[in-house]
Amino acid sequence: MPDVTVVLPCLNEAASLPGVLAAIPHGYTPLVVDNNSTDDTAAVARRHGAEVVVEPRPGYGSAVHAGVLAATTPIVAVIDADGSLDPRELPALVDELDHADLVIGRRRPVKGLRWPWHARLGTAAVCWRLRTRYGLLVHDIAPMRVARRQALLDLGVTDRRSGYPLELLVRAAQAGWRVVERDVTYGPRTGGRSKVSGSLRGSVHAALDFWRVIR
Repeated sequence: MPDVTVVLPCLNEAASLPGVLAAIPHGYTPLVVDNNSTDDTAAVARRHGAEVVVEPRPGYGSAVHAGVLAATTPIVAVIDADGSLDPRELPALVDELDHADLVIGRRRPVKGLRWPWHARLGTAAVCWRLRTRYGLLVHDIAPMRVARRQALLDLGVTDRRSGYPLELLVRAAQAGWRVVERDVTYGPRTGGRSKVSGSLRGSVHAALDFWRVIR
């Protein structure tokens, strides 16, 4: 049995899923969490060999939590399903668990990528807060991450919206976790539109969720 489950929270990611699932490392188990998609996300996932969990409660955190609960492996990885991150980089993060409790990716944009200013500014602000208030030396909000499943559940992250990854980092710092950050390649979406950085409204909503967690 594989030791790593890759949780992919999805809301209308049918266009990008085939490429993402094709890049899942050999021996890793893809688990797609369909969070009220109105396209063929679930059907596409099943056609490409992924396990599918349906989570009707809206919110990124709801989808991630449902995936972690459904996983049966000792290690879980979480990655966006929009094609902007490469699952083939996951084994390097998993290897770091030998001396870490949580390993997260720091996005490094490919040449020519247009990363909206409001998304970059918001990320920089919350990471500054994490460094100065919690002593967590990170520069991104864990868009790709790996951890031991039971330890992750024991942290007790409660946010079920956009603030989930930020609360995870705050609780990890408070618990004295060893957090390691590695550079990962960040490219354009391969389908659909971002629910957060794709619009100013989405970024504002995420920022409010972040502030609620970190204030």
